Amino acid sequence: MFNSERKQAMLLLIRERGRATVAELSERFGVSAATVRRDLDALEDEGLILRAHGGAFVAERALPEPPIIQRMKENEEAKRRIGRAAAELIQDGETIFLGSGTTTFEVARNLAGKKNLTVITNALNIINLLTDQPDVTVIVTGGLLRHSELSIIGHIAEQTLKELRANKVIMGMRAISIEDGLTSDYLPEIMTDRAIIRSAPEVILVADHSKLGKVSTVLVAPVTAVHKIVTDSAAPANVVAELRALGIEVILA
Repeated sequence: MFNSERKQAMLLLIRERGRATVAELSERFGVSAATVRRDLDALEDEGLILRAHGGAFVAERALPEPPIIQRMKENEEAKRRIGRAAAELIQDGETIFLGSGTTTFEVARNLAGKKNLTVITNALNIINLLTDQPDVTVIVTGGLLRHSELSIIGHIAEQTLKELRANKVIMGMRAISIEDGLTSDYLPEIMTDRAIIRSAPEVILVADHSKLGKVSTVLVAPVTAVHKIVTDSAAPANVVAELRALGIEVILA
């Protein structure tokens, strides 16, 4: 079998199974582990797979993100469960940063009853939601309005975040991958996301199962920048296991 034929056969096998180990591929194709690793590296360079420790898995790219209004109905019930579970992680008297997005909005909907809470946010829909919560002090970052997300981003927002300290950050993310980390598809927002992550000692991601094992265009941070991920019970078991192996607490709602 020629090198190109072997790589193509490996790719088809990985796509069929979802993932494969170096040992499995070495035995299947009768070549050394070193040869398998070179073939996998070449396939990854072509963007066809993603490498993992001891093997590889299917590279699935996240689709471009539609506007927030269109996403409100996507995985709606899962997002509601995630919102309730994430809100349970917030204690009375804490200061939290709550980012923009449909799942973080569900977190905000579950803050009723919390006492002496301070919420820093860059999300217009969350600001509006919290206006009738007398026990919640709302701090709004200034900046540039991203209309499709109802979010405030850019240099002014980042400067504001440098002046603020929260106990916890709760934010969404377009795509989450073990190998490629936290990625997004909107370049102007990347620096704002990084400033958000730096604003608290604990970072909690809220993301339904469709975001796990995906890769988007621009790196925000390595996956180890996150301390907890709240997702739903349909999350891929292999991704959950790998996240937990890295010391990240995964909560299935």
